Amino acid sequence: QVQLVESGGGLVQAGGSLRLSCAASGRTFISGAMGWFRQAPGKEREFVAAINWSGGGTVYADSVKGRFTISRDNAKNTVYLQMNSLKPEDTAVYSCAASHWGATIHANTYGYWGQGTQVTVSS
Repeated sequence: QVQLVESGGGLVQAGGSLRLSCAASGRTFISGAMGWFRQAPGKEREFVAAINWSGGGTVYADSVKGRFTISRDNAKNTVYLQMNSLKPEDTAVYSCAASHWGATIHANTYGYWGQGTQVTVSS
């Protein structure tokens, strides 16, 4: 029913910036939330940021607070993750996810997932 496609990943030097996009198709939302998660090789999946569709309220992981900004364009059914001041430890596959309910940090509250996009930050 809901499909999510991420884009915008790539290779960037430490201190640089990238903007990730997540386009949703198959349905529109008047409520619910979108989140970004990341996973590095050999590591657990980690929450990054989330945003509510209706009110635009956000929540961030402490590790990215002040550097990353999540936003959404309801008309385009698209969510963005602006990533500034990137560090090598930000290297991971970044995935977006959709929930019919509010933004949380818990992956198991999101019912729909994209395939992920690779972000690599060199030192």
